[in-house]
Amino acid sequence: MAVITKPLTNDEELVRYEETLQAFLDDRIDHDRFQSMRLQQGIYGQRQEGVNMVRIKVPAGQFNAEQAEHIADVVDEFSQRGIAHITTRQAIQVHYIPLEKTPDAIRLLAKANMTSREACNNTVRNITGCPLAGVCPHEHTDISPILNNVVQHFLRYPLTQHLPRKFKMSFSGCESDCSQAMIHDVGIVATRKEGVPGFKVLAGGGLGHKPRHAITVEEFIPEKQLLASMEAIISLHNRYSNRRMRAKSRIKFLVDKFGKDGFIEKYKEELARTTTALADKTLPAAEWIEPKSGNGYNNPGAPRAVLAQKQDGLNIFPIALPIGDITVAQLRGLAALMRAHSIVDVRTTQDQNLVLVGVPDEKIAAVRADLAALSLKQPETGNDVVACPGTSTCRLGITSSTILGPKLSGGDDDLRIRVSGCHNGCAQPETGDIGIYGEGKRKHGKLIPHYQMYLGGDGRNGGAIAIKGPTVPSARIESAIEKVKATYQSDHRSDESFFNWAQGKDTAYFKELLNDIATIEEHEMSDVMNDHGDESDFKVLQLGGGECSGAAQETVAANFSEAATERTYRNAFLLQRKYDDALECAAEVGRRVGQSLLFLAGEKPLDDLLEIGALLQTALPAQATLGQQVAEFGELIAELQNEFDDASFAELTQAMDHWTIEAANACQTIDQQLDLSASVAAIPAATAEKMTAEVIDLSTFGCPLHYIKARNELRKFSTGEVIDFLFTSGEPSEQVSSSLASEGHEILETEAQDGKTRIRVKKAG
Repeated sequence: MAVITKPLTNDEELVRYEETLQAFLDDRIDHDRFQSMRLQQGIYGQRQEGVNMVRIKVPAGQFNAEQAEHIADVVDEFSQRGIAHITTRQAIQVHYIPLEKTPDAIRLLAKANMTSREACNNTVRNITGCPLAGVCPHEHTDISPILNNVVQHFLRYPLTQHLPRKFKMSFSGCESDCSQAMIHDVGIVATRKEGVPGFKVLAGGGLGHKPRHAITVEEFIPEKQLLASMEAIISLHNRYSNRRMRAKSRIKFLVDKFGKDGFIEKYKEELARTTTALADKTLPAAEWIEPKSGNGYNNPGAPRAVLAQKQDGLNIFPIALPIGDITVAQLRGLAALMRAHSIVDVRTTQDQNLVLVGVPDEKIAAVRADLAALSLKQPETGNDVVACPGTSTCRLGITSSTILGPKLSGGDDDLRIRVSGCHNGCAQPETGDIGIYGEGKRKHGKLIPHYQMYLGGDGRNGGAIAIKGPTVPSARIESAIEKVKATYQSDHRSDESFFNWAQGKDTAYFKELLNDIATIEEHEMSDVMNDHGDESDFKVLQLGGGECSGAAQETVAANFSEAATERTYRNAFLLQRKYDDALECAAEVGRRVGQSLLFLAGEKPLDDLLEIGALLQTALPAQATLGQQVAEFGELIAELQNEFDDASFAELTQAMDHWTIEAANACQTIDQQLDLSASVAAIPAATAEKMTAEVIDLSTFGCPLHYIKARNELRKFSTGEVIDFLFTSGEPSEQVSSSLASEGHEILETEAQDGKTRIRVKKAG
């Protein structure tokens, strides 16, 4: 039940976001540059102009009373609607925050060690975990400590900063797999093989317009190999997924491209690299226990009734939230309730609800009463309904899922209803008993709101992607759902679950069953023109698509990110005396950085370092030295492949690291909207210090002339160039350093020198 205690936040990046936002508001940087940083900070655009959604990462859904209060404060102080929304990925979203207020919102979250960093964009998203971790009698281990360390490892990690598309991961503590590994890019399931504890690893699952069941890449892997296994799969995604076609750039399409056996073969190749590169990195040792008999709670996502924990005298208490929404008063009241009853842990679930953990037997009645005073209660039969925001806020929304969702019921069988506003499937319709997603279909010359139906899905172990049903007009979807429920009631065997009943049918069966509801005669058009809650004729707004793709700079930024990863692997291989691998990593650094320069020069990518160097010298004559150097690197790498020499390799790596910094500066000079700081930040300071910097002595000038002089001098330099200023030590140097930083320039170093202070400055864009 471990909530992350190490800081997830970073003060420097919060300052950088504030500065970049101000530069955007002042028209000093363009939309693409700002959008890339905004998305990396988990701040997403809405349908409504001028306001944004802040998505808060909640690893495994676990948070405490203090964090609940901070979320409430963010909603209260900055949102125009006063609602927090829980997602099926256990994150928490706050909508309707004015753009200029977003820095204050994420700073307030940081005070409670909560972050929105990488909750959006082409990164590792919020990692989901079984909501019963640490308390389920059937688990092999509490996956929370491992999951939290994985979060720490991949957050701000060079490899994961510019992936081809988003990447989703899940952890489950037993084979029941409540976190639904089947639908994730990577799913980890604790298990045992011949009594030995370890993990099963699945990859390539996903929903959306082409749902796919994940494949098993490791039936069993020891825990010491788990991190390398996950990184190998992410590396495959980064290396091979299609960066040009977003619709086909999820890892599930690599399984289609290579085939199951081919995908596993490439995974094994990558695993050999990551195992060596991560040899000195370990996850915390899991505490393995013998599970009690049985296969876990029979509730996908989370329990729907109070259940006893494995700890004697303590209980899990579920709380129902209509379509995942919770108010400020309810959040604050929940925090007060937790403190009053000494409950330290509350969790979001994949069915958009909450569970309190550690409720003593004798306090169940009091907790129930306190929740009632907040207009909160346990789940009830029929209200297992999940809905994404749809057209209420989402730029991709087609139908009003938040209006429809509350109208629906799972009935006496408590069926799981999942409602998405578009085919991206954020409500996970393909894993519901009855799932639907919105789309527009043209009938008799008019665009009509429809819902595509899915029947009989379950994302847990032993489950399956739902059977695809017919597409039904939005105005009739309630009737269609009722007919499916009634047919199940009259048709199934007494011991037959809805899942088994539906999976025993096929698409043709459900199309025939609902044909009369799905078919629209021309004289019926007036009855189906409107979506739920909308009195005007249906239309699909063109809002420029979603924002997950980030900005155009992703090509160069992704290359530098890959170079940073290869640099890390290079150093690890050297320590392991795997010289051929270390040299190949060095060559890859040269290729990736060289290809970035070629891209900005308008040239096609090349793989050979000598060819890259030759073309760069003509394509970018102002940076001809960079081309000469990469060619020299190619020659030296070839020599070292024939006869390795430690001293020569050390000189090579030091020179390449220096060259990488200079190449990053050159790229940012060519395109002043680029920000490559994250990819070069990990280069050792000793290498960075080798950058030549012009020294400008302003120690004879006092305030404010010394600052004006420094600002004027900076105008003579290009973005990314480094300048050393000398100022009088004490207050004058402190004032000018603060002023330059407030303008967005990066203060790299400050050093006292005989009554003067040298301040090394990297010029901002």
